[in-house]
This record gives sequence, structure tokens and C-alpha cells, in this order.
Amino acid sequence: MEQVFAPWRIDWVERDDRNEDIDGCPFCVLPGRDDDRASRIVARSPRTFVLLNNYPYNPGHAMVIPRVHEGDYAALEEATLLEHARMKQRTFTALREALDPDGFNAGMNHGGSAAGGSIGDHVHTHVVPRWDGDTNFMAVVGDTKVIVEALDDTWERVREAFAALDGASVDGDDAAPRFDGA
Repeated sequence: MEQVFAPWRIDWVERDDRNEDIDGCPFCVLPGRDDDRASRIVARSPRTFVLLNNYPYNPGHAMVIPRVHEGDYAALEEATLLEHARMKQRTFTALREALDPDGFNAGMNHGGSAAGGSIGDHVHTHVVPRWDGDTNFMAVVGDTKVIVEALDDTWERVREAFAALDGASVDGDDAAPRFDGA
């Protein structure tokens, strides 16, 4: 059995300031804020949104999140399921256009705290761009993961790629592109 060794993640797991500025579920609070750039939201639809991960495994590590606060994927309504799936497609397309990865890893967190990291009661799907050789000696020998791009720069590139997709509308420089429905 192979193991994925990610020692740089321990800082995130053990941090004391877990969403100090957020009262409640971050996935419920963030879409209600006025500043998509500060919230790291790169795309929105009526039932979902796409958020860049603050502690990415790789540049462009995004999460596709239903707006409804639900921890059980099976409990999501059909319209939400369809929109979540469609937004995942858009996320793959936008990330491919913005970052030109060699592939992706995608995985859903649902069903409890063991599956959801610090947010176990709100379904979300991680989409992680991957490049051939993106794990190198720094992670293996130096216990250090090198993220080669600042989150603000990634936000700009990914937001632009979403804005270029069919059906996108944008309401300002700091706003995430919006899609009407699935």
C-alpha cells in the first residue's frame, strides 16, 4: 500500500485560529460576504459556489460547495446535485485553461468530521490540479511543500478562466463570475 505523506498539513490541522473571523459554518458564511476576492470565491451559481482552498495541496486547489448546509450527499435535492455536478465540470475546464495541469484529483468530503476535515457537516468536493512531477525532493526530503504561486495570483487566473466560460456574467473586478443554474 502506498501512503501520501503530507507533513506540511499539520500546521493546518493543529492551528488555533480555525476560522476565528467566521461565526458558524464557513461554507455558509463566505458566500454571503460582499468581497469574493477576500473570500477566495472564484465562481457562483444559485445552488453552488467554488472556493480556492486557503491551504492548498497545489496551486488551484478548489472546492465545489453546495450552498445548502448538508453533510449527507444522499440528502441533496436533485437540482442541487445537478448544479454541483455542472459546477465541477466548469471547475475542471477553468482550472485546465488557467493552469494547464497534467491531470486532477477530485474527492468529496461528506458524512461527518472524519471525512470533512474541520468542516464535516457541509458536503464539498475538492478539485486538485496535478502536474507530472509535482511531488519533488522538497516534500520527500525536506518535509516542505512548495506552493509555487500566491493565492491572490491563482484567484486572478482562475477567476478569469471562469469568466471566459459560456454562460458566465461578471459584476466587477472583485466579483466571482456567476452562472444561472446548471
